[in-house]
Amino acid sequence: MKKIVCYLLGLFLLQPAYSQPAKSPVDYVNPYIGNISHLLVPTFPTVHLPNSMLRVYPERADYTSDQIKGLPLIVTSHRGRSAFNLSPVQSPGTALKPVHQFSYDNEKISPYSYQVTLDENRTLVQYAPSHQSALYSIQFTQNMPAYLIFNTINGKIRIDGNKVYASQKLDNRTVVYLFAETDVKPQTAGKLLPDGSVDVKSSGGEGNNVAVVLGFEDKEQTVHVRYGVSFISEAQAERNLRREIRDYNLKALKDRGRAQWNHVLGRIRVEGIDEADKSVFYTSLYRCFERPVNVSEDGRYFSAFDGKLHQDETNFYTDDWIWDTYRATHPLRILIDRETESDIINSFIRMAEQMDNFWLPTFPEITGDSRRMNSNHGVVTIADAYAKGLRSFDLEKAYLASRNAIREKTLAPWSADSAGWLDSFYKEQGYIPALHEDEEETVPEVHDFEKRQPVAVTLGTAYDEWALSQIAGFLGKKEDQRLFEKNALNYRNLYNAKTGFFHPKDKEGNFIEPFDYRFSGGQGARAYYGENNAWVYRWDVPHNVADLISLMGGADQFNRNLDQTFREPLGKSKFDFYSQLPDHTGNVGQFSMANEPSLHIPYLYTYSGQPWMTQKRIHTLLDQWFRNDLMGVPGDEDGGGMSAFVVFSMVGFYPVTPGLPVYTIGSPFFEKATLDLGNNHHFTVTAQNYSPEHKYIQKAYLNGKEWNKAWFSHEDIQNGGTLELVMGEFPNRDWASAKDAAPPSFSYQR
Repeated sequence: MKKIVCYLLGLFLLQPAYSQPAKSPVDYVNPYIGNISHLLVPTFPTVHLPNSMLRVYPERADYTSDQIKGLPLIVTSHRGRSAFNLSPVQSPGTALKPVHQFSYDNEKISPYSYQVTLDENRTLVQYAPSHQSALYSIQFTQNMPAYLIFNTINGKIRIDGNKVYASQKLDNRTVVYLFAETDVKPQTAGKLLPDGSVDVKSSGGEGNNVAVVLGFEDKEQTVHVRYGVSFISEAQAERNLRREIRDYNLKALKDRGRAQWNHVLGRIRVEGIDEADKSVFYTSLYRCFERPVNVSEDGRYFSAFDGKLHQDETNFYTDDWIWDTYRATHPLRILIDRETESDIINSFIRMAEQMDNFWLPTFPEITGDSRRMNSNHGVVTIADAYAKGLRSFDLEKAYLASRNAIREKTLAPWSADSAGWLDSFYKEQGYIPALHEDEEETVPEVHDFEKRQPVAVTLGTAYDEWALSQIAGFLGKKEDQRLFEKNALNYRNLYNAKTGFFHPKDKEGNFIEPFDYRFSGGQGARAYYGENNAWVYRWDVPHNVADLISLMGGADQFNRNLDQTFREPLGKSKFDFYSQLPDHTGNVGQFSMANEPSLHIPYLYTYSGQPWMTQKRIHTLLDQWFRNDLMGVPGDEDGGGMSAFVVFSMVGFYPVTPGLPVYTIGSPFFEKATLDLGNNHHFTVTAQNYSPEHKYIQKAYLNGKEWNKAWFSHEDIQNGGTLELVMGEFPNRDWASAKDAAPPSFSYQR
């Protein structure tokens, strides 16, 4: 009897643990991961709905700052400042300012909500966003006059009762508009004067840092502020608010945002024992929905690409840093969000049509195409989408825009100029010529700081032209296909067989000498490479890895070169190394986990008969550099560019060659991951016998059949399927190590 009583008592005591509600995907998101950077740009704890036009985050110097600059109303670009600020102040005097700095405490951020206490007056702030509107709840706790100060940095602002209308000028003819209203009628309202007083006879003004003030009773009270934003007009900003938020119910808005995030994040369901890994995974997935942003408003959108208002055909997306996101973010959307990917590609085509020249964009932002970075990798995104069955865009138009961007626009980095001497040389000789260290630049389209980046541009353009050859093939343009397939081999023109590196050549065809593969090229190695040194660009031939293996003398030498990349010392002190190569961080030897051109490198062992080394490297790299803490991202995240690598890698496979409809198998971090492909199709990756130590694949089964290849095709999974991996503590060096088990290169052959 005593045993029975003890047993029942034990069950009773354990009941609270068993009754805890299960966590939803959004509960695992930690927006603070990476908010303290290792060197360059940190992540931002952004509050927004998936791909929504309205994004906010606390405006502060960095995460360690003890002050925030008012309350943000909209952030207009990924790293931009707030376009408008709201400062809630309680003060007995008249020392008001356009934007108040507040010390703060007890900050809580989720993807769909924000909460903070402003120390000065113990003001409690709560916030929730919708797509183009949002709601603040501001709880004033002191018995003194309360004020809401609305500020615009460069624009117009006016008040009408409890309503605020404002605008702010951005770059390139782009204006962002604001409409806001409070649920409490202000006692006083007027324009803020330079001496800190309020001119109640003035309803507003225009200029730099102009502000208006709404004044409320001197008592404890809660004031709600709801607002809408627009890139069309103040009236449209009000319509956006009325459409999305019809009351001041903050909880209902939070619940709605939470449900939307769970719907999106739930497109990949992971199951496993490691809660920290789930946080890293779902936070990375959340980052993949931060951009591009949908700027369509009631069937219309403003385009900075021609400065005009347009009617919608499909939703118009912008703010997409393609140089980063083409590698894995776009391929991820092809799998789990094809409708949005379709709209994005259609947006690229419309951007090309709207600009002066029919050139595919390279770095579209809210204010237009900034033409940042090098190469034209939007063409790879288009080739990848079509190769994986997306047919909802005009491929002929996409091809012409892509072809024009490569053949008519200069290949010089960070330039929107037409093709010039540098481009003619490339077309004739098959490489971008480099300057000697003491040679003066004479080509006008070359950027003073970004330089020619001749190796990076030659390799990147070879990949782009391979993708262009794929599209030409889809369209039956055989002559173009042959031309661009030939050009896809241009990387060979810079390969130095004596050293095994891609080595810059001058216009006479001579390798630049003397040369240091770690440090030649000046700041960011830009005179020859781009942000990273030769050790990273040694592997930048993702469309033809098999040929790279051949150039290096075979698989054994290829593997030794890969190993050495992860083992080669910095060669200087960290101070000197990062002073010259600040983007080349997250180092493991000369490998840089912190910059996108490195992301595919650990997967290359699968092409050379050592898939177990990929399995080892992936686990080691993610454990070292991606963690559930403030420094848990090694470098610039770039709006999903790096996070999509984490998502794919933790599931267990990766798109090494976007444009080729295949995926390279890595090593999973969960017992089970299920991807919702849409149309009731699901692809599941299971890991039998999984533990963090059991990172090595012993056997594999694809759709029920034993699988001894280190890759699978998009066709294998497009209608759903299962990849079953049997894991173990030690490598199975026989699995997928045969030459014919390697992923395909250059052309897709089954």
